[in-house]
Amino acid sequence: MALVTNDFATPAELTDAFAGRILGILQHAIVEKGSATLVVSGGRTPQPLFAKLAEADIDWSKVTITLADDRWVPVTDDASNDKLVREHLLVKKAAAATFITLKHDFVDAADAVPACEAALADITLPFDVLILGMGEDGHTASLFPCSEQIAAGLDLNSQKKYIAVQPTTAPHQRMSLTLPALLASKNIFLHLTGQSKKDVVLDALQANEIDKPIKAVLDRATVNLMWAP
Repeated sequence: MALVTNDFATPAELTDAFAGRILGILQHAIVEKGSATLVVSGGRTPQPLFAKLAEADIDWSKVTITLADDRWVPVTDDASNDKLVREHLLVKKAAAATFITLKHDFVDAADAVPACEAALADITLPFDVLILGMGEDGHTASLFPCSEQIAAGLDLNSQKKYIAVQPTTAPHQRMSLTLPALLASKNIFLHLTGQSKKDVVLDALQANEIDKPIKAVLDRATVNLMWAP
């Protein structure tokens, strides 16, 4: 529907402004309805943001945090987004937040979809804040253009909130929110740094959503691009 671009001179300025914006939304939700939900993504880019949020003085006990996706690896593995969140976000003041993991005790991620759905059952949608990342191939969450599951993951008629994905261009099975679940968010942010990532977003606006899955989000929601060089 709309891409709203927010450019910052440095990653540090981006982090400060973005943290303030997120915290304002969460605080408003807590006041308005007594709770707030925050969906985050993994990678190196959000680590400074997580550190900033973790120090914030809001009532984290009323905030539920979960992931847009995760690799199907042990939560002790360095590739785990679960580990990333526990080490960088669920610390200091934010340690009081409730965390919903995507990792369950199944060898095959596909077998864990019902467990993920059940874990999210008590959360009232829409999410208050969704922070997405994006790969150079235009994937977002773990909706990979190379995967056999991409059409199912982008299916707006799907009743599923989660889908197990096996990328062919990246390691590990993944668990991901589906497109309908991602769109069930009041405030959607795309958090990127570097000119190459911005170029991918701009290219995706003219692309097919199967080829650049971020396009499926951009076409159906107002997305705030939070970007710095």
